[in-house]
Amino acid sequence: MNNNNIIIVTDKNFETLVLEEKKPVLVDFWAPWCNPCKILSPILEEIAQEYIKTIVIAKINVDENPNIAPQYSIRGIPTLLFFKEGNLLGTKVGALSKLELKNFLDTHLNK
Repeated sequence: MNNNNIIIVTDKNFETLVLEEKKPVLVDFWAPWCNPCKILSPILEEIAQEYIKTIVIAKINVDENPNIAPQYSIRGIPTLLFFKEGNLLGTKVGALSKLELKNFLDTHLNK
Protein backbone atom coordinates (compact mmCIF):
# COMPACT_ATOMS: atom_id res chain seq x y z
CA MET A 1 0.00 0.00 0.00
CA ASN A 2 1.70 3.16 -1.14
CA ASN A 3 -0.89 5.61 0.14
CA ASN A 4 -0.17 6.82 3.63
CA ASN A 5 -3.72 8.16 3.87
CA ILE A 6 -5.00 4.59 4.02
CA ILE A 7 -4.33 2.64 7.19
CA ILE A 8 -3.94 -1.12 7.38
CA VAL A 9 -6.15 -2.72 10.01
CA THR A 10 -5.79 -6.19 11.54
CA ASP A 11 -7.84 -8.36 13.85
CA LYS A 12 -5.63 -7.14 16.70
CA ASN A 13 -5.91 -3.38 16.14
CA PHE A 14 -9.43 -3.11 14.65
CA GLU A 15 -11.02 -1.92 17.88
CA THR A 16 -8.39 0.77 18.48
CA LEU A 17 -8.02 2.03 14.90
CA VAL A 18 -11.67 1.79 13.83
CA LEU A 19 -14.08 1.66 16.76
CA GLU A 20 -12.20 4.12 18.98
CA GLU A 21 -11.30 6.56 16.18
CA LYS A 22 -12.80 10.04 16.60
CA LYS A 23 -13.20 10.61 12.84
CA PRO A 24 -15.60 8.48 10.78
CA VAL A 25 -13.89 5.40 9.32
CA LEU A 26 -14.52 3.60 6.04
CA VAL A 27 -13.22 0.03 6.22
CA ASP A 28 -12.54 -1.95 3.04
CA PHE A 29 -12.68 -5.72 3.57
CA TRP A 30 -10.63 -7.17 0.72
CA ALA A 31 -8.31 -9.97 -0.44
CA PRO A 32 -5.39 -9.96 -2.92
CA TRP A 33 -7.06 -12.49 -5.25
CA CYS A 34 -10.30 -10.47 -5.52
CA ASN A 35 -10.61 -8.70 -8.89
CA PRO A 36 -13.39 -6.28 -7.82
CA CYS A 37 -11.14 -5.38 -4.85
CA LYS A 38 -8.37 -4.48 -7.29
CA ILE A 39 -10.79 -2.26 -9.21
CA LEU A 40 -11.88 -0.50 -6.02
CA SER A 41 -8.38 0.07 -4.63
CA PRO A 42 -7.34 3.09 -6.79
CA ILE A 43 -10.75 4.68 -6.20
CA LEU A 44 -10.20 4.38 -2.45
CA GLU A 45 -6.79 6.00 -2.83
CA GLU A 46 -8.38 8.98 -4.60
CA ILE A 47 -11.11 9.21 -1.96
CA ALA A 48 -8.49 9.07 0.80
CA GLN A 49 -6.85 12.16 -0.71
CA GLU A 50 -10.10 14.04 -1.21
CA TYR A 51 -11.56 13.25 2.21
CA ILE A 52 -8.28 13.37 4.17
CA LYS A 53 -9.60 15.91 6.70
CA THR A 54 -12.99 14.24 7.04
CA ILE A 55 -12.60 10.47 7.30
CA VAL A 56 -10.12 7.68 7.81
CA ILE A 57 -9.87 5.00 5.13
CA ALA A 58 -8.85 1.58 6.41
CA LYS A 59 -8.23 -1.73 4.67
CA ILE A 60 -8.37 -5.20 6.22
CA ASN A 61 -7.18 -8.29 4.35
CA VAL A 62 -9.77 -10.98 5.16
CA ASP A 63 -7.34 -13.81 4.36
CA GLU A 64 -4.78 -12.59 6.89
CA ASN A 65 -7.38 -11.41 9.44
CA PRO A 66 -10.22 -13.96 9.58
CA ASN A 67 -11.89 -12.83 12.82
CA ILE A 68 -13.42 -9.41 12.13
CA ALA A 69 -15.38 -10.13 8.92
CA PRO A 70 -17.67 -12.76 10.51
CA GLN A 71 -18.48 -10.34 13.35
CA TYR A 72 -20.08 -8.07 10.74
CA SER A 73 -21.65 -10.91 8.69
CA ILE A 74 -19.41 -10.23 5.70
CA ARG A 75 -19.88 -12.95 3.09
CA GLY A 76 -18.58 -11.25 -0.06
CA ILE A 77 -15.75 -8.89 -0.87
CA PRO A 78 -15.10 -6.13 -1.37
CA THR A 79 -17.36 -4.96 1.42
CA LEU A 80 -17.17 -1.42 2.71
CA LEU A 81 -18.35 -0.61 6.23
CA PHE A 82 -18.82 2.97 7.41
CA PHE A 83 -18.29 3.59 11.12
CA LYS A 84 -18.95 6.77 13.05
CA GLU A 85 -18.09 6.97 16.76
CA GLY A 86 -17.72 3.19 16.80
CA ASN A 87 -21.17 2.56 15.35
CA LEU A 88 -21.74 0.84 12.01
CA LEU A 89 -23.86 3.22 9.93
CA GLY A 90 -23.61 1.80 6.43
CA THR A 91 -22.56 -1.15 4.29
CA LYS A 92 -21.81 -1.48 0.58
CA VAL A 93 -20.90 -4.77 -1.10
CA GLY A 94 -19.07 -4.96 -4.42
CA ALA A 95 -16.96 -2.57 -6.43
CA LEU A 96 -18.36 0.94 -6.65
CA SER A 97 -17.66 3.79 -9.02
CA LYS A 98 -16.06 6.87 -7.51
CA LEU A 99 -19.37 8.72 -7.75
CA GLU A 100 -21.26 5.90 -6.01
CA LEU A 101 -18.66 5.82 -3.24
CA LYS A 102 -18.76 9.59 -2.77
CA ASN A 103 -22.57 9.50 -2.58
CA PHE A 104 -22.39 6.70 0.00
CA LEU A 105 -19.87 8.64 2.09
CA ASP A 106 -21.66 11.97 1.83
CA THR A 107 -24.96 10.39 2.85
CA HIS A 108 -23.43 8.91 6.01
CA LEU A 109 -21.24 11.88 6.87
CA ASN A 110 -24.37 14.03 7.08
CA LYS A 111 -26.15 11.75 9.54
